[in-house]
Amino acid sequence: MSLLRAIFCVIFPPLAVFDKGCGSIIIVLILTIAGWIPGVIAAIVIVNSNK
Repeated sequence: MSLLRAIFCVIFPPLAVFDKGCGSIIIVLILTIAGWIPGVIAAIVIVNSNK
């Protein structure tokens, strides 16, 4: 995971998973709206799992 992507995971999680597909963006967006921490965790997991 690059430093820029890690920063996006913390600041705006849906932007970090932009290239992973529409489903990932929607999931992370919903989790970010529900609470910032779940969105960040989901973004980090998605970015790290799809190498």
